Amino acid sequence: MQFGIFTVGDVTTDPTTGRTPTEHERIKAMVRIALKAEEVGLDVFATGEHHNPPFVPSSPTTMLGYIAARTERLILSTSTTLITTNDPVKIAEDFAMLQHLADGRVDVMLGRGNTAPVYPWFGQDIRQGIPLAVENYALLHELWRSDVVDWQGRFRTPLQGFTATPRPLDGVPPFVWHGSIRSPQIAEQAAYYGDGFFHNNIFWPAEHTKRMVALYRERYAHHGHGEPHEAIVGLGGQVFMRKNSQDAVREFRPYFDHAPVYGGGPSLEDFTEQTPLTVGSPQQVIDRTLSFREYAGDYQRQLFLMDHAGLPLKTVLEQLDLLGEIVPVLRREFAALRAPGVPDAPTHESLRAAKQNRSEQP
Repeated sequence: MQFGIFTVGDVTTDPTTGRTPTEHERIKAMVRIALKAEEVGLDVFATGEHHNPPFVPSSPTTMLGYIAARTERLILSTSTTLITTNDPVKIAEDFAMLQHLADGRVDVMLGRGNTAPVYPWFGQDIRQGIPLAVENYALLHELWRSDVVDWQGRFRTPLQGFTATPRPLDGVPPFVWHGSIRSPQIAEQAAYYGDGFFHNNIFWPAEHTKRMVALYRERYAHHGHGEPHEAIVGLGGQVFMRKNSQDAVREFRPYFDHAPVYGGGPSLEDFTEQTPLTVGSPQQVIDRTLSFREYAGDYQRQLFLMDHAGLPLKTVLEQLDLLGEIVPVLRREFAALRAPGVPDAPTHESLRAAKQNRSEQP
């Protein structure tokens, strides 16, 4: 099972000091956080994609390429690549280039995003969000697998005899996760292609996550990719830890109360009861994270959000030290609970080996 972190790259005022980092400081902090993730033994660093203040990660592959040059083991991913407003040709070429630079340590999570104004900024109509996601991914899927592509669809000019360059490393496209919070059509899309399904699992109760993951597993089997327990599932999560749970709650409360995504909503206590947010001791985080399996089944990737709401870099790095301490426990516990036949998370190496095995079969 893979463990890692994802960032949304928000630039938020620290409510305890009143200081707002500059864009430059926030970008550099995200790089430092990624390097720390590898240092403490995590598997994955994923960045979001946003094109509006107060967010900075408008060019994920630029950032991930820089991080690739400074890391050796970390899998580099996105927590959203906007399949609706990006040109599939550009996605195909950008991530293939990143594959080569990172020696295969790359996958991608596709999503529609949750910022409505982005659509007209890139010449699209939000009312076509689902059809855009379906058509654009169909083209992206083809671009990575066919050396020469002829294409005609609703939302872009036709392609005739087009070859995306560079070609995917070793002829193996990046593994794709389809990320969604509420759209069953995206779970269906992931299942149709036999790709991974990532449920954000932060702002919604467990019952909703359970329904979405169950739908994906059922449809994955329906489309002939394997049994439901063989489907590839990832979950998000959000934690804040201190050795003493009371200290964690006291320290995190002002950030929760003033964060744009939380402020004015349920109390911290209500939110931690109703959603997977966990604020407390390392043992509480271990217990809560292990409970995700009860409603999602055995899954392959767990990513935590740890650097938003104005938390200073020093605090985030301390959180990553604590996460590095509990991940070995989570690995052991999840491995001990895992049912027979559940696959590991796909990697470039495993996908390359599978491709080689297929080519050697008579």
